[in-house]
Amino acid sequence: MKFYYVYILLCNDDSLYVGVTSDIDRRVIEHNAGKYPDAYTHSRRPVTLLFYQDFTDPNQAIGFEKKLKKWSRVKKQALIDGNFDKLQDLSECRNATNHKYKSDFEDIEE
Repeated sequence: MKFYYVYILLCNDDSLYVGVTSDIDRRVIEHNAGKYPDAYTHSRRPVTLLFYQDFTDPNQAIGFEKKLKKWSRVKKQALIDGNFDKLQDLSECRNATNHKYKSDFEDIEE
């Protein structure tokens, strides 16, 4: 069975990079070797693998990668740390239409 991996790297400038690959070991080596001069990580080496999730469906892996790329650093860090309570809290909608927060916003509007 073939696996696909969504991964998060810590770059030497303290930024986080999200990618997808079918060979996680090879891809981390490529990042650190600077195989692709135009890549985001090329000037931010060395990189350290902080997180990966495996998938059997490449479309699921690509979809998850796209979702992670939109996440804030704090939310990515919660995932890396395995802090799923914080991740859930960060994922909740906090606008006035959310039933949990509606009364808070109503107080502000008055």
